[in-house]
Amino acid sequence: MAVPPRKYPMLRRTRVLWGSRRVWQPRLVFWSGAIAVGLISVLFAKLADLAQLGFQMLVNDGHGWRGWLPLVVTPLGFVACAWLAFTCFPNSQGSGIPQAIAARHLRSDEDRSRLLSLKMVVGKIGLTLLGLLCGASISREGPTVQVGASVMLQAARWGGIAQERGLILAGSAAGVAAAFNTPLAGIVFAIEEMGRTYQARTNGLVLTAVIFAGLASLGLVGNYTYFGVAKDSVSFADWPLVIACGVVGGGFGALFSWLTLKATRRIRRWNTLRPLKRTLVVAALCGLGVAVIGLAAGGLTFGTGYSQARGAIEGAPLPWYFFGAKLAAGVLSTVSGIPGGLFAPSLAVGAGLGSTLGMAFGSSIGIASLLGMAGYFAGVVQAPMTAFVIILEMTGNHDNVIALMLASMLGYGTARIVSHEPLYHALSRIFIAEAIRRHRAEAAPGAEG
Repeated sequence: MAVPPRKYPMLRRTRVLWGSRRVWQPRLVFWSGAIAVGLISVLFAKLADLAQLGFQMLVNDGHGWRGWLPLVVTPLGFVACAWLAFTCFPNSQGSGIPQAIAARHLRSDEDRSRLLSLKMVVGKIGLTLLGLLCGASISREGPTVQVGASVMLQAARWGGIAQERGLILAGSAAGVAAAFNTPLAGIVFAIEEMGRTYQARTNGLVLTAVIFAGLASLGLVGNYTYFGVAKDSVSFADWPLVIACGVVGGGFGALFSWLTLKATRRIRRWNTLRPLKRTLVVAALCGLGVAVIGLAAGGLTFGTGYSQARGAIEGAPLPWYFFGAKLAAGVLSTVSGIPGGLFAPSLAVGAGLGSTLGMAFGSSIGIASLLGMAGYFAGVVQAPMTAFVIILEMTGNHDNVIALMLASMLGYGTARIVSHEPLYHALSRIFIAEAIRRHRAEAAPGAEG
């Protein structure tokens, strides 16, 4: 007697497959890692706000003798951060985005672990908070990218997931999305800035990581726009301002990148003979420079610059000199050797530049600040899609999409003329070169034998 064929054999096979621990364990670990990125990002944000408030309370907002404390506190804080970064948490210096980019290009698990690890999560968060506590012109968003990539890479190891490069990308995207509450910007950042190419096989990882990190963030702090809701819209008369913000903003963004790269490379060469001692000297001088600039600017350039940027978007003009002073403080903080990002300070510089141009053109300060942010930020990172999407999501106004796109593209185009190297990718090559030198040094004795 013939045995009748089983009904729906594919369905039965699928049920067995999804019931397998081998299938579910990596997914659970991955989802848990993405949720952890969201939770850590929210906690990091709260602690960063407290650290910046602590500095303001310490110096008494510039009044009385305590207003001069930055001349002591800031240099000493920079030295402490640089010393801890050099001795306890190597490769934690700077934004953290270059380290995540470099880790995607490195093939050795040991090399990746030097840049992304749970130890790095502790060091990056702790030292960024210390930097904000002493008035550095840094932010938490770039470090959140390195933290997110580190958490997801560790999740890959625990879950036995083979796609480490894809998970670094996913963790980076989740970090940006959770840091700003900008899920679209996180995805665009992963594609445009981290990957520089679109890989279809990693899109599911990126989307899933952003969703779970975003849900964790929403569960704790709710839905919000980073800079509030911008109410003004670009009119026909504002289009000359759009062009000016794009071109001038891109030029200054390229200047920031050029100064940062030149100074970083020269400092690294100068530090070769006495690395620790000279690292601390550079940190002290940069800290003193940040303190002097901050005092000269009435305290406006200390910290992330978030409140100044938000005020400009809401229509409060910033002093004409603010963007130049904040740019200089940002360069010094970035090259000083302390951990800290440049997202929020760059947006503050752009808002200050836009405010100045808006007053010159007689236009709305809020609109000009948005356009200045788009042009300058696109010039710094040379990632125009990330620039306009992140500003669009952070301000909740979709009436200015075309204007922001144009300002971002003009900023990117101007920056490419002035500086051909995207900042984060140029800095990432430093870490890749160090890994190559280390491998050559390790192979040298065997080669001689």
